[in-house]
Amino acid sequence: MKFLHSPIVLLVGFLPASPQVIQLKTILEDAEINVVIAEERSRARTNSEALGEVCIGAQPSLIIQSTDQRQLEEAQGAGGFPNSLPVPVIVAAQDFAADQIRTLLELGANDFITPPFTESSILPRVWRLLRHSTLSSSGHESLHQRMAIDRVGLIGKSPIFLEETKRLKSLARCDITVLIGGETGTGKELIARAIHYLSPRSDRPFVPVDCGAIPAELTESELFGHERGAFTGAVTKTQGLISAADQGTLFLDEVDALNLSVQAKLLRFLQEMEYRSLGSSEIKKADVRLISATNRDLLERVKRNEFRKDLYYRLNVVQLHLPSLRQRREDILLLAQHFASKHAARFNQPQRKFSTDAIQKLLTYHWPGNVRELENIVAAAVALCDGPLICGCDFSFSGEHEESPASFRDAKARVIIEFEREYIVRLLSSCDGNVSKAARVAGKNRRAFWELIRKHKISVQDLKKDTDELETETNARARGFSLG
Repeated sequence: MKFLHSPIVLLVGFLPASPQVIQLKTILEDAEINVVIAEERSRARTNSEALGEVCIGAQPSLIIQSTDQRQLEEAQGAGGFPNSLPVPVIVAAQDFAADQIRTLLELGANDFITPPFTESSILPRVWRLLRHSTLSSSGHESLHQRMAIDRVGLIGKSPIFLEETKRLKSLARCDITVLIGGETGTGKELIARAIHYLSPRSDRPFVPVDCGAIPAELTESELFGHERGAFTGAVTKTQGLISAADQGTLFLDEVDALNLSVQAKLLRFLQEMEYRSLGSSEIKKADVRLISATNRDLLERVKRNEFRKDLYYRLNVVQLHLPSLRQRREDILLLAQHFASKHAARFNQPQRKFSTDAIQKLLTYHWPGNVRELENIVAAAVALCDGPLICGCDFSFSGEHEESPASFRDAKARVIIEFEREYIVRLLSSCDGNVSKAARVAGKNRRAFWELIRKHKISVQDLKKDTDELETETNARARGFSLG
């Protein structure tokens, strides 16, 4: 059978250089199929996350996975065979009875083979699955994208979430700098990782840095490295995080925490892609894609002279803003079930479902800590739950944030208030702070629109000032400054 592009089959879970591997490799390669054998360290890791890490590099069209009795029992306990990868999986069943093979297929395996392996028993199955796989170069690109998204665990179906994440593919194609905004716990690092894994740099390092967790006096050394004797306690020469991220992606979380001195050095690095270690006169170069994140209003910090304006515009070439969990409530149960499955497997416990009162609590809680708080609360509930159902009493909300279930009227009023303010701010920003124009777009008279502005304590002057500053900067760039 001929293919437009040579397909790749990944062998997982086999002992290296075993007779079975040699048999399979010979049969497949004689049929002009490329074979990649998972590394020894990946042999025992057969869950979807581990397979995903292997597949990111190999880009297979098909997986043949050796499975024994123990792994079958694990699949039954987890509620399914690990087939969440967007590639078909053939199970090489070792000494399985007919009813066990049927169980494997019911749990999600696409097909099975049993030793001894022969051309007639293997190739028809492989050809059938490969024929239905996406084998063109664009198909491999799509496969890579789906694996990258699965790998970082981006989950959501709400329009406001999808509106932001749909741009990831475009942003990953080039090295444009991205600033990710959003409240604490909304998943800013996951978005940064998704951009990295979707990019041509996906096989190079992704280096996350929590700028707020590094003492101010050590930030420069951590980022740029230092020479021996550069400061008290510097007994050895140390490479910085920028060097560690060379050819890859550097993610600066809480970038607003950087002091002005480090900001100046970071700006120079972004402009020239060169830097000097602390205590050294040697100019070094590094090829790094920079993504930054903040949960604060950086433009406001620029106005207070706490953040450099030139660095702000260098970082904020493209901005993504992640919605809070309160703004994507239709994703709460989807995320909760994902976290319940994830931590049940982690704690080696059976899969859990949520009772009616648990669902009610999840949907009525305000989630000040967003997705991170949801995962922590669900993980604790999975660990503490004694039965097949997670009940409301299994949730342990922080006392200072816990809310009693609101009435329909109160919950509706709160959502309307949040919507009104966000809508007005966005509308005024898009209308350059022009109240009359914004009122016309909203279909309200000017006086009623002003009442809404006053109700939500929105400063029109600040919005105008922000718009003017952005326009001035944009015009300056158009006259000769690079976005790079």
